[in-house]
Amino acid sequence: MLSSMTGYGKASCRVGNKTATIEVRSLNSKNLDLYIKIPNYPKDKELQLRNHLAQVLDRGKVEVSFSAEYLDVSSAVTLNKDLFAKIYSEIRSSLQEVDAPVNSDIVPAILRLPDVLTSDSLAKDPSDWDTIDAAIHLAVDDAISFRAAEGQTLAEELEKRCKAISNLLKDIAPLEENRIAVLKDKLLKSLSDLQDNIAIDHNRLEQELIYYLEKLDITEEKVRLANHLSYFVSTMHNESKQGRKLGFIAQEIGREINTIGSKASDSAIQKIVVQMKDELEKIKEQLSNIL
Repeated sequence: MLSSMTGYGKASCRVGNKTATIEVRSLNSKNLDLYIKIPNYPKDKELQLRNHLAQVLDRGKVEVSFSAEYLDVSSAVTLNKDLFAKIYSEIRSSLQEVDAPVNSDIVPAILRLPDVLTSDSLAKDPSDWDTIDAAIHLAVDDAISFRAAEGQTLAEELEKRCKAISNLLKDIAPLEENRIAVLKDKLLKSLSDLQDNIAIDHNRLEQELIYYLEKLDITEEKVRLANHLSYFVSTMHNESKQGRKLGFIAQEIGREINTIGSKASDSAIQKIVVQMKDELEKIKEQLSNIL
């Protein structure tokens, strides 16, 4: 079954005095692009997570983000009073030496300096990372389920478009029966107008006429197009992670449609070909999001 590259998953866990929320977002991409935004995440665990995501998500632009809500706000941020006092004292002394006024405007600037304000670390105990990892895996599983549901919707849309092309192909049959006869009569009429001035070898004329009409025959293209459409639908239902393969089949479908249009020499058939191309473009748009 098909799976979309668009997905979203979310999971939460309790870590110390915080409720940690993990979100996994996935968009379409030709390759796997991973962005892990978890502060102080251990390198060894990040490597394991990247390997896991590569295995289960395969392709897409994937972002794993973290947010925390403190249960006890009073412990969320700590002021390093000694460092603050020291910096303030140094600045005040320097300003006094140059006879510059000392005011409270310097306080916000000091608070923005490194280590003056420190927030509670995400995980104080190594076991906290195990809790966070479990939440990450739940969020990833949630994103995979989202992808599967989205893939089912895309599969229904793609099958609808393939059926539309197949129905348009059937509409060509009655037009084709008359097309060859019209072309043949048109050629014979043009030649009859020239007979007074040109000697015609009728045996050779018949051979050339048959050769010409065979070149305009679109029976093979119609059969191949029908086979490609059937193969597209069967691949879509029976195989997973076939986005690239379906793209190649869609190219073959387009090739047969173009050949039918170029051989048709009939305005009614060419109108149907334009409709087929329109349906095929809608298929290609959806395929860009198929895993």
